[in-house]
Amino acid sequence: MTIAITDVVLRDAHQSLFATRLRLDDMLPIAAALDDVGYGSLECWGGATFDACIRFLGEDPWLRLRELKKAMPKTPLQMLLRGQNLLGYRHYADDVVERFVERAVKNGMDVFRVFDAMNDPRNMKAALQAVRSHGAHAQGTLSYTTSPAHTLQTWLDLTEQLLETGVDSIAIKDMSGILTPMAAYELVSEIKKRFEVRLHLHCHATTGMAEMALLKAIEAGVDGVDTAISSMSATYGHPATEALVATLAGTEHDTGLDILKLENIAAYFREVRKKYHAFEGQLKGYDSRILVAQVPGGMLTNLESQLKQQNA
Repeated sequence: MTIAITDVVLRDAHQSLFATRLRLDDMLPIAAALDDVGYGSLECWGGATFDACIRFLGEDPWLRLRELKKAMPKTPLQMLLRGQNLLGYRHYADDVVERFVERAVKNGMDVFRVFDAMNDPRNMKAALQAVRSHGAHAQGTLSYTTSPAHTLQTWLDLTEQLLETGVDSIAIKDMSGILTPMAAYELVSEIKKRFEVRLHLHCHATTGMAEMALLKAIEAGVDGVDTAISSMSATYGHPATEALVATLAGTEHDTGLDILKLENIAAYFREVRKKYHAFEGQLKGYDSRILVAQVPGGMLTNLESQLKQQNA
């Protein structure tokens, strides 16, 4: 089975590596090359990008979405949506959720990964139903964590609840990099055994387990995974796209992506990233403390940036 690759370079990669500061002007020159790769989707909107556009970059986030859609018409565009919180920091009324989703679809969004930090399906229901009603792809999310209260049955029950709500696929979102390879294998295997659903895995590289978790999930039957182009990968971010493409080449899970096309994209971002050095996180390599602290990779550089602003 071919594995679909979602590259997160235009959203979660820079949110995790340099506090969501990547500007549209640095996205558009490489957009055509990204569109030509053949990704399953490209994550480019949502998460902290909406806030960062307005608060720090002086950009219109809606214009960003329209321009990216115009520049990448062949590849489905994907976003991260915080369920009833949309892209804000409080709950919004159902009619606001419905209207936001309607406008996002109208402006070019194709795939909505909808999550709730508390894994409460009630907080995802309105958004998922709105996405489907407007003809876009609704992806429900298991926000993976570990605790005495979180067992395999927890995730199976949530999967069932999301399927009852109505989803097109489900993502396992390991935002802290704490999903062990064997846990990934078990979780994917059990979901696939019990439910007919397309399954996607998102991991952060912070603890050093992400690549192994992806491989074990692929062995277990996952349908797609998130990666980031190599020059925008690792540390607080994600496994490198090229490494996984090379690993799976010639196997039954071959992604079909051209490593040479990916290298040209990596070379571009290698230079662009230098412009954002002031916002880079401090992590070099891995941080095993996250196995206990469970802090999401997408939060860490933003936290560091805010602490610097406070002279902390």
